[in-house]
Amino acid sequence: MTKVPEHIPENGFYYHYKHDPSGEINNYAYEIIGVGHHTENETEFFVIYRPLYESTVYQMGKFYDVRPVNMFMEEVQKDGHHFPRFIKITDQETISKLEEIKNKMY
Repeated sequence: MTKVPEHIPENGFYYHYKHDPSGEINNYAYEIIGVGHHTENETEFFVIYRPLYESTVYQMGKFYDVRPVNMFMEEVQKDGHHFPRFIKITDQETISKLEEIKNKMY
């Protein structure tokens, strides 16, 4: 039987750790669409998400990004500091602005 990862992200808007708060509100911003699993080996789970800026995958045809759940949920290290790779956005004003951007892009 397939074992679901202990921690999976909720659907919603997230910033990647490379997000620059002094830049555009949508730089390195993503919308999580859901989580899926690999149908052939049934052990790998992936986060399915789309960029809210004109990334390469967006420019190729408005495709989705996928990333293994464990990698999505892990912490990264940069300049001696540890922090989550992705952080859920909870500020309602930011979410409203990202919803507008999403609706224009998709």
